[in-house]
Amino acid sequence: MISLEHMDSREIEAVIEAILFVSGEPVKVSRIADVLGVAEHEVELAADRLRDSYLNRGIRLVRLEDTLQLRSSPEYADFIRRALETRKPPQLTQPALEVLSIIAYFGPVTIPYIEQIRGLDSSYTVRLLQERDLVESCGRLTVPGRPVLYRTTHNFLNTFGLESLKELPELPHVENATDEKEGIQNAILEIKAREAEMAMEPEVPAEPEHPVMTDTEQ
Repeated sequence: MISLEHMDSREIEAVIEAILFVSGEPVKVSRIADVLGVAEHEVELAADRLRDSYLNRGIRLVRLEDTLQLRSSPEYADFIRRALETRKPPQLTQPALEVLSIIAYFGPVTIPYIEQIRGLDSSYTVRLLQERDLVESCGRLTVPGRPVLYRTTHNFLNTFGLESLKELPELPHVENATDEKEGIQNAILEIKAREAEMAMEPEVPAEPEHPVMTDTEQ
């Protein structure tokens, strides 16, 4: 067994690689630092070196906010699909895209806020996005009734090929209701473009997800 007290930089990289390989899911930098008994910035530096070592390789290391994850390289998507016969889940419906865009660009937000923008009941769609692990609750707003706040998840970043929400294109500054409506439409277009782009990238084989259905509102 390797002693943590005498690990050099290459061994730290190897441990990080092993953890991420076995996990398959994003792992917090702080968790890896605790396991190794080193500062978080040392884990980040080691991760940067690992990421550089994967250039022109079949896998890559990505940073998802405060987590790290190993992914397959997108240029080999067709080979992976053909070898593993993977199938991507159904694309998001227009109502789901609208709700997801509002949460991604303006979150954390409440369902009443989403409904105010859309003019439609949106609780059903929010619930379906939660089931697909694209959004999650993150507390309550400190107003009467204490409505639940929603934000996007790490899986949202992973699904749309982002390392953080900061990588989403910036929307025009909103000054009035007309600008806000235009901003929402731009947000939907950006998320839809990301979805189309990621449809060409590989994904790790998983259990089939339930398709997102359209809202039941009329």
